[in-house]
Amino acid sequence: MAKKNKAKKKPLAKVQATSSPLTKAQVRDFEEKDKANKTLKVAICIFLVVATFCVYSQVQDHEFINYDDDQYIKDNWKIKSGLTSESISWAFTTFYGYNWFPITWLSHIFDYQLYGLNPKGHHLTNLLFHIANALILFTVLLRMTGKLWRCAFIAAMFAFHPLNVESVAWVAERKNVLSTLFWLMTMWAYIHYAEKPTFKRYGLVFLFFTLGLMSKPMLVTLPFVLLLLDYWPLRRLKLEQGGSDNEVPVNSQYHVKSEFLKLMLEKVPLVALTTGACILTFIAQQEGALINANNLSLPTRLSNAVVSYLEYLKKMIWPNDLAVFYPHPESTLAAWKWVVCFVVLVTITAISIKFIKKAPYFAVGWFWYLGTLIPVIGIVQVGGQAMADRYTYIPLIGIFIIVAWGVPELISKWNHKEKVLSVSVGIIILILLITTWGQVSHWKNSITIFKHAIRVTDKKYPNFAIGDNNLGIALVAEGKNEEAISHYKMAIKLNPD
Repeated sequence: MAKKNKAKKKPLAKVQATSSPLTKAQVRDFEEKDKANKTLKVAICIFLVVATFCVYSQVQDHEFINYDDDQYIKDNWKIKSGLTSESISWAFTTFYGYNWFPITWLSHIFDYQLYGLNPKGHHLTNLLFHIANALILFTVLLRMTGKLWRCAFIAAMFAFHPLNVESVAWVAERKNVLSTLFWLMTMWAYIHYAEKPTFKRYGLVFLFFTLGLMSKPMLVTLPFVLLLLDYWPLRRLKLEQGGSDNEVPVNSQYHVKSEFLKLMLEKVPLVALTTGACILTFIAQQEGALINANNLSLPTRLSNAVVSYLEYLKKMIWPNDLAVFYPHPESTLAAWKWVVCFVVLVTITAISIKFIKKAPYFAVGWFWYLGTLIPVIGIVQVGGQAMADRYTYIPLIGIFIIVAWGVPELISKWNHKEKVLSVSVGIIILILLITTWGQVSHWKNSITIFKHAIRVTDKKYPNFAIGDNNLGIALVAEGKNEEAISHYKMAIKLNPD
């Protein structure tokens, strides 16, 4: 019996703190419930694995596309030289592709060593990383909150949402799924550190964060997210400090500031890594990826950024017309549009702050979304796109958190709320699976992906010349010269330069 009590220490301790000693029947009841919960967790994990693999299984028959896949893999002789001391050295020293992400390069080198130029293996590696990300996200959130079904919903939304197809079905976006793996592993390590702060546990946080930055520099916002998690759900920072309704503790404000400062100092090593990653990325992109500020003024970039924040939310709710490339509107964006979007963003932010104590998940989820998009929202413009589906891979987790916690609270007084939630979630997941299957099919090859992009995007902007140009290249490779010429002509018409 002693062994059983030791194994079940955590759940039993909670009850013993508020009740008399447990009877044998009560102990047996708790053990049975714990066993049922473990079975349920395993079932949820199996569902996430099987459903995600099934909806993405068609990528096994997909090809490389002529948009970054050629530059990163097909025509990259360093990758095609296989795993050698020279290729490993190159991975850590190159700014090829206007970025520094040696861990991503190593993953491509390993894939080539295993599969050569057979795209099936490269696609499956992306898919396996995505499945792993969904499972770790579920595990991490459950460890922090203990809310099984809410965490399962978030993991399912992450695994099945069509906006994430670009990150999985595009081999060149290995950097996205791989860096997210290390993002989530950093969160996992941070939870363990928060439970028992030790130098060894912090070292694991530091290691995973370093590997993440070496996979893709978008992880620079992770220290900020960890600070949000300190407030909720980890509760390491409390804005309210004791006292009754009529009594405000004299040292309350000082205590909050002291705790906040302590948590900030705790993040200094991570911020140092972030600074280094930003410097390296800036140097790498000076070679040609950054758009000159004279081409896109700061007001132009800011207005597009404000609109993009709400466009992403719109596509999350109604994920149609998703494309590999959305051309930047430049100075043609209507003033009323960005003004309305700005007002909406400020309003939501103000509401989240107002209810930060009553609904902490709202503020944490909203600032997660706003903050993690900053590196790719276009304030520092890289490339000719206005936005990209792949940029939402991590940020939308914040919105999923808001939905998972907010909706049950909104309908808490409804009759049959459990049935309403269960049926609604079932319908949503079914729709996502069907929509994602369709979206994955567009990524079969260069012809299908760029024909789809031309069909669903606004083609009047010069930057969209890339769509017709790359489609022309793909058509020439298939011997369809006349059709290719028509697209080449359209590309020149859109952008004579």
